[in-house]
Amino acid sequence: MLPAVLITGAGKRIGAVLARAFGRAGWHVVLHVHHSPDAARELAATLPSAEVVQCDLLDGQAALEMIAAVAARLDDWRMLINCAAVFRYDDGAAIDPGVFAEAITVNAETPTRMAQAFLASARSRGGKRVIQFLDQKLLNPNPDFFSYTMAKQAFASGVTMLAMAQHDPATRVYGLAPGAMMPSFDQREEEHEASGRMNLLQRLTEPQELADAALFLAEGWAASGQTLYIDSGQHLLAQSRDVLFLAREA
Repeated sequence: MLPAVLITGAGKRIGAVLARAFGRAGWHVVLHVHHSPDAARELAATLPSAEVVQCDLLDGQAALEMIAAVAARLDDWRMLINCAAVFRYDDGAAIDPGVFAEAITVNAETPTRMAQAFLASARSRGGKRVIQFLDQKLLNPNPDFFSYTMAKQAFASGVTMLAMAQHDPATRVYGLAPGAMMPSFDQREEEHEASGRMNLLQRLTEPQELADAALFLAEGWAASGQTLYIDSGQHLLAQSRDVLFLAREA
């Protein structure tokens, strides 16, 4: 029986990179998707051991039922990676209530409840690990994508508190905070080439670096509650706007 990992948002982008990395490393990969089941099934077919589950993370009860169903059928479910997120625009001038409600649910409330359910119900032979995907904006905030950033701040506080609530030293909860890594929102590829280098090292951070960090957290012994920043030092800067706008205005 292979150790299992469930990755949310695994049908495309960073989630798909993570799925491939864990598949190559010998894990059974449960790919969660909402809008892209066909892409997830195609990806699962290329992995040594994988399955696909589908759920809208706006529906918190459905997400908990998904966790319960996976926990009931897997004998060694060691890891949950909450990678899925919504990234919609509003700014410091006025919160968009609809954008905020969606962001706080999908980017903070539901994945935190999923982590709690996983920690309470999954059967594991080697301890349980949770990785919550955060953002370098935690330490380098700006008023763009205001609701998104507020939700990620709430999510980050949950990482600390969930880690403190665990009593088994083999159970660990981590944050993983990427920087500008792939074209986002309405960016064109050439804009990302510029914005992706707006970090201390002036380099494009590769998605595989995130996957390598996730594998380290899955198998290493970093202290629970820590957050790793995989952003070539972007979080150490003070950027007045989201880099996609800084690149567009340059």
